[in-house]
Amino acid sequence: MRAEAGQVLHFSEDPTITVFEPHIARTAKQREAYVWAVDAQRSPDYWFPRQCPRAMAWVQESTTEDDRERIIGDGDRVHAVEYGWLEAMRTVELYAYRLPAADFHDFEGQCHVATTIVRPLGPAERVGDLFALHEEANIQLRVLPNLWPFWDRVITSSLAFSGIRLRNACPPVQGRPVIQSETGSIRST
Repeated sequence: MRAEAGQVLHFSEDPTITVFEPHIARTAKQREAYVWAVDAQRSPDYWFPRQCPRAMAWVQESTTEDDRERIIGDGDRVHAVEYGWLEAMRTVELYAYRLPAADFHDFEGQCHVATTIVRPLGPAERVGDLFALHEEANIQLRVLPNLWPFWDRVITSSLAFSGIRLRNACPPVQGRPVIQSETGSIRST
């Protein structure tokens, strides 16, 4: 499930949305009200239940071969989740809304935002089997007892990365207190 030309996607567990109104998310760091969406490249970041914590890493131009082999192994991208989220990934009913890309602008190279009301181009589409989506996209899906050791390796590597809903992850491994990084994302030391 990816956006097509001229579209961005909004993923939701609610298939009844008929209009998207800008709002300030409860966890937002910015004060502006937005409608959030992603393009085809960032769509895999949202092939998860909404509240599922996930750590993701992928090869970029500056990635060293050592980091690629050490963290990703074969392939170009890896997503990691915790064991406790497997059942939710298997059973969630996730939907995607196709939205007109012209209504959005880039937000920090990670997603797209609109500051006005946006109407979907059609009804919500069921995303389907999240494991199959990962397999079809050749994205490794790792299941770990705790995300923090993996996250620590990723954020200190030359890989591109993203962590979503990490506040919902299991507590850090004992002796590894959580701190805020200079970019505001959660990490452990």
